[in-house]
Amino acid sequence: QVQLVESGGGLVQPGGSLRLSCAASGFTFSSYIMSWHRQTPGKERELVARIFNFGRSTNYADSVKGRFTISRDNAKNTVDLQMNNLRPEDTATYYCNAKGLLGDYWGKGTLVTVSL
Repeated sequence: QVQLVESGGGLVQPGGSLRLSCAASGFTFSSYIMSWHRQTPGKERELVARIFNFGRSTNYADSVKGRFTISRDNAKNTVDLQMNNLRPEDTATYYCNAKGLLGDYWGKGTLVTVSL
């Protein structure tokens, strides 16, 4: 059974940091492209960051470049998102995604709120 479980969300003040983590199971993690997406009510889900199979290549949304860093550990089947210098507009539910030849999987999300 495929599972993606996000953790690390919460309330943080503007300028602060959070580290999100996604624990994966039930599939061959190293064969999948992993990514983080976010969504706010009434808006489409958007790609935040993507990391390819062996971590040699990453992509970021322009809005988070220089502030967020995605990383993966293929031995532990985890993908993390380090978020620094958070802004109120980063407030959203963040979702972990695994995409590969055999499937496209989503976690249930973790809420990040950036506010005073």
